[in-house]
Amino acid sequence: MFKGSIPALVTPFKDGELDLVTLKKLVDWHVAQGSNGIVPVGTTGESPTLSLREHEIVVEEVVKYAAGRIPVIAGAGANNTKEGVRLISHAAEVGADAALVVTPYYNKPTQAGLIAHYTAMHDAAELPIVIYNIPGRSVIDMLPTTMAELAKLERIVGVKDATGKLERVAFTRMLCGADFCQLSGEDATAVGFNAMGGVGCISVTANVAPKLCAEMQAATLAGDYAKALEYQDLLLPLHEAIFIEPGVSGAKFAMSELGLCSPEVRLPLLEPSEPVKEKIRAAMQHAGLYETAAA
Repeated sequence: MFKGSIPALVTPFKDGELDLVTLKKLVDWHVAQGSNGIVPVGTTGESPTLSLREHEIVVEEVVKYAAGRIPVIAGAGANNTKEGVRLISHAAEVGADAALVVTPYYNKPTQAGLIAHYTAMHDAAELPIVIYNIPGRSVIDMLPTTMAELAKLERIVGVKDATGKLERVAFTRMLCGADFCQLSGEDATAVGFNAMGGVGCISVTANVAPKLCAEMQAATLAGDYAKALEYQDLLLPLHEAIFIEPGVSGAKFAMSELGLCSPEVRLPLLEPSEPVKEKIRAAMQHAGLYETAAA
């Protein structure tokens, strides 16, 4: 259903407010660069600091701007099931292609609680759901057996796996089936993830280097891992540098270097420190991004 390089889109700001003009330009740029989909208002879209209405506006505008050219997987995660139902219902109403629903963070539900939460989300709207499993942030790990139970539901179609455990791909494939869409949530291991049975990556780095990320993903999906490793060699320093401090801050700074958007983030996030900025610049130079932008 979904595959390849799917940027976890940043939300651009101007003087603290949504910058919808730049948002449209970013969607157009990702289409032109060959991205295979787009995810507005995930964590990289600073969803924790957007109001509910801002969240909805970004989804509405991205769906409108994409205009069917690439799939839109709308962020609809919440640790409040009622709020999540509102978000997924809205995403369906405005025409998103799917919803990305993170495991409920902070309140630490049991595995049975996860099943109840996702079942309620599933039943709320006629929209495919990609589960987002990221224990490092949500402090709860959806186990493969739990995912297999949820995969029996018609519209639970895949997972964004940010566990960093490559063996998890094989277990999920075994329990959920080969058609269950497995997308990496960790840029640095995306090549290995696909080798284990994945089909793509919801990527932070693809905000900065969408063409390289899309070509790397295409190489893995064609079975050309030698070519994929060439791209990985170019991109790995950038994956690392962007995440020294919070990834959205690193991504926005790198994008500002290319003239794509402001580096502005909302508190409690800050722009990267000067030493980190230098590492990001060096990684961008290594990947040839300044030269590409100049051309």
